[in-house]
Amino acid sequence: MKIEFIKEETEDIEIIIKDETEDIMIEETCRVKHEDTEEQTDLMALKEASHEVNEREEENKHHDFMIGERLTEAKKCSSQKRAQKTGTKSHFTCQQCGKSFDQHRNLQVHMRVHTGEKPYTCQQCGKSFTFTGNLKVHMRAHTGEKPHTCKQCGKSFSQKGNLKVHMKVHTQEKAYTCQQCGQSFTHKGSLKVHMRIHTGEKPHTCKQCGQSFSQKGNLIAHMRIHTGESPFTCQQCGKSISGKGNLEIHMRTHTGEKPFTCQQCGQSFTHKGSLKVHLRSHTGEKPHTCKQCGKSFSQNVCLIAHMRIHTGEKPFTCQECGQSFTVKGNLIVHMRNHTGESPFACEHCGKSISGKGNLKVHMRIHTGEKPFTCQQCGESFTHKGNLKVHMRVHTGEKPYICTLCGNGFKREQNLREHMNIHTGEKPFTCGQCGKSFRFKGQLKCHMRIH
Repeated sequence: MKIEFIKEETEDIEIIIKDETEDIMIEETCRVKHEDTEEQTDLMALKEASHEVNEREEENKHHDFMIGERLTEAKKCSSQKRAQKTGTKSHFTCQQCGKSFDQHRNLQVHMRVHTGEKPYTCQQCGKSFTFTGNLKVHMRAHTGEKPHTCKQCGKSFSQKGNLKVHMKVHTQEKAYTCQQCGQSFTHKGSLKVHMRIHTGEKPHTCKQCGQSFSQKGNLIAHMRIHTGESPFTCQQCGKSISGKGNLEIHMRTHTGEKPFTCQQCGQSFTHKGSLKVHLRSHTGEKPHTCKQCGKSFSQNVCLIAHMRIHTGEKPFTCQECGQSFTVKGNLIVHMRNHTGESPFACEHCGKSISGKGNLKVHMRIHTGEKPFTCQQCGESFTHKGNLKVHMRVHTGEKPYICTLCGNGFKREQNLREHMNIHTGEKPFTCGQCGKSFRFKGQLKCHMRIH
């Protein structure tokens, strides 16, 4: 801002001040009388006004300079950001993999991928992590924090990625499809694991027994068979469970929830896998085949148990009597002989049964159902095992051989009772008179006397 000119007239002095920065004309007119004293006073006021105007002009110039500097810096920053987005300013490049970064600090953090450095350690369990964010997420395992909640069903997750995957359950989005069988999955990792069904790959092997698994989680759960660890406890009945998923399924025994229903027959199941296996009873599908004898099974667990016929392996042993079993379920049912537990009751006669499978077989007494028929003589049986034993009448097979005298038997139970002849043991005792017998049949005959 500056004084452009001063015009003197007889009666007054007119001062015109122009602000060049704003391009606005400001006019001030000072009326001056011709008295000497007043004229001098007014002239002094004019000088002071002129001085103030010039000072203001200098301040405005400094202010404009500072604004200009800031604008220059802002433009510079903006161009840097644009350069980062377009990738033109990635100055820091990893010499090992060629990946580029816009900041040296990001390159330093990236190098931990190659060096294996894990500087962030959990103070509770000692586990280490490459990034501080990973440690933060890991801590939620100890605190139980689940900050990411599904707005549709209310289920919470410790990681945002898990919530994102979960949302596909509601949207029915299955973006990853198997090229061999057409089955679709919501998550890429699920497809990767599924492909092992076709390839037969089982990369996770137990170091104690050599059993292999397609999924790492299954190996972790399997290891608890050897360690006896059951870290998950039911809050309602106090039962200890080896796996988190098993605990969730177990809870349905208290709630009665069966969320998985067969669309063909209406039967419901507590577990998705049980429904999947059940559907094979409608389709007749048996995808698991024994490579030694060609026999097929609807469930992989049945194939694993079947393979023990060829290997002779019986990994499940009773700690009380030493009897071994090929299947864990058989050991569980057997243990009830020692504990006297019979948790399953018949709705028709009220009889308590030790096993669920035994209850199913028992129900055939009331229904008269005999679904297992001999193809040679037409005789039918309520239980598959009875048909299997019966077939030895036609084949003459006696697979159970006494190692002491060489006698053969059609049933394992007969061999066990036969061994009492050699040992002198009499395990079957009358509850009324206390008399003991070598064979169960002898005890039955004796009981008729009472």
